Amino acid sequence: MAKSRVVRFYEEGGPEVLRVEDVEVGAPGPNEVRILVEAIGLNRAEAMFRGGYYYERAERRPAVIGYEAAGVVDAVGDGVVGFEPGQPVSVVPSFSMTRYGVYGEKVIVPAHALVRRPAGQDAVSGAATWMSGLTAYGGLVEVGGLRAGDTVLITAAASSVGLAAIQIANRLGATPIATTRTGRKRERLLAAGAAHVIATDEESVVDRVRELTGGRGADLVFDGIFGRGLSDLALAAAKEGKLIVYGLLGGHTAQGSFGADAPPFPVTNVSLTMRWYAMMDTALDPERLRRGKQFVLSGLRAGSLAPIVDRTFDLGEIVEAHRYLESGAQLGKVIVTVNAGRSGKP
Repeated sequence: MAKSRVVRFYEEGGPEVLRVEDVEVGAPGPNEVRILVEAIGLNRAEAMFRGGYYYERAERRPAVIGYEAAGVVDAVGDGVVGFEPGQPVSVVPSFSMTRYGVYGEKVIVPAHALVRRPAGQDAVSGAATWMSGLTAYGGLVEVGGLRAGDTVLITAAASSVGLAAIQIANRLGATPIATTRTGRKRERLLAAGAAHVIATDEESVVDRVRELTGGRGADLVFDGIFGRGLSDLALAAAKEGKLIVYGLLGGHTAQGSFGADAPPFPVTNVSLTMRWYAMMDTALDPERLRRGKQFVLSGLRAGSLAPIVDRTFDLGEIVEAHRYLESGAQLGKVIVTVNAGRSGKP
């Protein structure tokens, strides 16, 4: 048995319910891998899971938590092919947190959720890549059908998914228009690759998008908020455009209320195609996941995809890290470091 510090929670609630505890981590089972974690990428999905308003809720208490991490292989179970102890890997979010969680020093994950880290990619970057990369890829490419010459309006653009969407749009030859509440992050978003930035508290989204597109509107709207401005996003879309909703940053925090207090469906653009998209639509579909992995890995190798990290915390600061995650102050990924200096063979 391997001893490990692991983050768990006994009741749903705010960041304060998270506890770092010493637990015994057993051997990996068939088609499972135990990894020595070096860095953990924090995601809104985990805050929602912890709070009880994610699409799935913890079935066991204490509950483990966490989708995304990077580290090295520590042990492999029966039937695992292609991985061996000492290999640097990243964990791709492609499993249920009711069964697995990566907030810990040593954790067990299904082998299908691992990808070898590209040469030269460190653990912090490796833990910041896959949730944002696959969410943006699946929404823009698999569902949205984004093409060269299209204009895409990206809300919550300072989030890790929003930044990945900007990079993917540029890689495909599309024009990314980023939104943020105020002008405070404008220059940083422009530096991150946005062609234009709209501060939604200071200017009209509809008027500005129409101005930037010669009156046509955005071919695709990629929305991570699902808030009161949804009707304006519909109006900002082009005729026969698409509005893809992938997140709930606009609220929806009552326990068990995933999307229950959603804004009314906008009927202001009758030709608009609107649909909900979840990253698991890509991660749990073997062919989409295969294409997504190759798209992200090729982007990393080419340098067109490069995750942006805002701030790092230590594992013992997990409560503070979750509070910061929920503050909305960041531009990019929030990372928790674990086992510092333990790269390579454990």
